[in-house]
Amino acid sequence: MKAENSFSISVIGPSTRFLSGISYYTIRLCNALSEKNKINAILFRNMLPKRLFPGWKRIGKTEVCLTIAPDVKVSELLDWYDPFSWAKGARIARKSDVTIIQWWTSSIAHIYLAIITLSGRKTHFVMEFHEVVDPLEYAILPLQLYAKFMGRIIRGAASMFIVHSEHDRHLIASQYNIQPSKISVIPHGLYDHYPVLDRKSSKRKMDADGKFVILFFGLLRPYKGVTTLIEAFEKSDRNIQDNSVLIIAGEAWEDKESVIRIEQSPLRDKIVMVNRYIADEDVPEFFSAADILVLPYTRASQSGVAHIGIAYGLPIIASKVGGLIESLGSYMGTCFIEASDVNGLVKALKDQYEKKNSLRYDPPSEMRWEQVAERFYDEII
Repeated sequence: MKAENSFSISVIGPSTRFLSGISYYTIRLCNALSEKNKINAILFRNMLPKRLFPGWKRIGKTEVCLTIAPDVKVSELLDWYDPFSWAKGARIARKSDVTIIQWWTSSIAHIYLAIITLSGRKTHFVMEFHEVVDPLEYAILPLQLYAKFMGRIIRGAASMFIVHSEHDRHLIASQYNIQPSKISVIPHGLYDHYPVLDRKSSKRKMDADGKFVILFFGLLRPYKGVTTLIEAFEKSDRNIQDNSVLIIAGEAWEDKESVIRIEQSPLRDKIVMVNRYIADEDVPEFFSAADILVLPYTRASQSGVAHIGIAYGLPIIASKVGGLIESLGSYMGTCFIEASDVNGLVKALKDQYEKKNSLRYDPPSEMRWEQVAERFYDEII
């Protein structure tokens, strides 16, 4: 039974129009918090000029398998270029006891700054970090400087901060000169809204019937380490190569090198490259068919893909970097390797191949959304 509570919380983040892992996180957080509190979801209708978004052709056209709870009051109104929409968002926020801002890119910093200023500080702002600095922004000096400058102004208005790992807590405290006592660590919740399908049927649909399926999933970006995975697969035992399929599924936004590497690989016929946006309806097929998920990242704060893999109970090979060490450290199905360690990945693939069992691992209890919501209550109420 829903607890009666007059405490009001606003959550600002992206809508599913610009669909991403942060969109799903925003929905799941709103739904979890709405079990005990009044929740306003203040969502972005347009986050940036459409043509600047690599996947602009699908904006607003993708089907979503997750819906926001009926008890959440939804206001999808924030436009990147419309100051009147920012004022409307500020009017909603100022009526809340606490407003949680989702931070993953500085491209929307001016909007957050406007909302904070126009709210008149009548709500306590909590900033939840998903990235310290976006990898693309960090690589371009003007964007990096803008992100730091705007970020510091906005962070000066927040009463507390939330991150998903101790690694990010220390990183943010040092990079932005924030007192560590003002930063709380709350685990990232599971993306467990996808159905689990029959594995054999899913393998057949992937043309991998009877094969050991190695899965990389998500946008291809240089720091994701896809070339390391390809090289490790090429160096694996012949027996593994003959009886396995490597599936690399996701749009190649910036990582054209990996696409070329796959096309030129001597094992090209054993590598399935799905270079497109993976719609929600297709996600269960990939994860249900997989025998193992590989995250060979060279850097990471968190990984939404990891939290899908955990929800499916998959064995996961992950690089020992950033927040992944903590978020996956309590998951019994994790095997860690050093970043960019081809030989280490070859060994890990061999170990998992030789196990060849249908064992599925239980997710850590602290990743369940009811537990995540309780942590938020403890910290902000």
